[in-house]
Amino acid sequence: MRALVLFFATATLAQQPATLQLKAGPKTVVWGYYSASAPPALRVRSGDTVEIETLITNSPARLEAAGVAPDQIEPSLQAIYKEVTDKGPGGHILTGPVYIEGAEPGDTLEVRIQAVRLAIPYSYNGFRPGFGFLPDEFPYSRIKIVPLDRDRMVAHFSDRIEIPLRPFFGSMGVAPPEASGRISSAPPWFHAGNLDNKELVAGTTLYIPVQARGALFEVGDGHAAQGNGEVDITALETSLTGVFQFIVRKDLHLRWPRGETPTHYITMGLHEDLREATRLAVLEMIDFLVTAKHLTRDDAYMLTSSAADLAITQLVDGNKGVHAMIPKSIFR
Repeated sequence: MRALVLFFATATLAQQPATLQLKAGPKTVVWGYYSASAPPALRVRSGDTVEIETLITNSPARLEAAGVAPDQIEPSLQAIYKEVTDKGPGGHILTGPVYIEGAEPGDTLEVRIQAVRLAIPYSYNGFRPGFGFLPDEFPYSRIKIVPLDRDRMVAHFSDRIEIPLRPFFGSMGVAPPEASGRISSAPPWFHAGNLDNKELVAGTTLYIPVQARGALFEVGDGHAAQGNGEVDITALETSLTGVFQFIVRKDLHLRWPRGETPTHYITMGLHEDLREATRLAVLEMIDFLVTAKHLTRDDAYMLTSSAADLAITQLVDGNKGVHAMIPKSIFR
């Protein structure tokens, strides 16, 4: 009997959630795509927590030309630009994929964002011809290096302007269905990806519908701060380190990503047409209120109109984003 008790105690200890680390380097990043065939950089179990290092998406040469001192450019970024040749079709440097054991298509991956830390003391904002919301107004390139004050948590935009820092990851997503092949990291979709949702800071949760076995989570596109819309196509781009807990949800089946903050529930709409993106965000909020809060569909529509706020997440990533937020405080 004692041996049997000892066995079960050992087995229980063996299944305790682990805390792991994934650093960014040539062997642990994916450049510009999500794919069900991408080899995992790390395998974890549901419940495990991973500290993940991500890198600024810009070349060492361009950063140096814009005024960043060579010794301020991360060696891992330099190594990635020298060694990684399998690139695109998008431009983001994403750390991963992280394979979560037991995740299957139809499940939901719950990503608890436990911490987001600044990794370098600077960021950049830039625009280039043919991109952004106003390409005809700004048919040229410009990049601005914006120093970050990690003690005061502000960005020094100019001598007269400081921007409060609210760091988050612009891109957090899973692989698309295997039949989709390799898809660009630029447009967000039902796999999440380049959401650019500034509400997803430390202490929030992202729910992503799983499309491929193992989910294959990737993260990057670190932002020190961003305005809703991200109109020139960049935010305050920087390198971040995040701490994530991954939980496979067999009881939750979603069509589109959702989010949760300490104060709000978030639904999202993603589509190339802004009106359609808005329609999807509203329909997702109605569905959430019906399934999670047990309202009738009519009441859910009326409550969305009465209490939910709609915002343009971003306008510049191919598929435009709209998110709806409803406060938790209204529910007893």
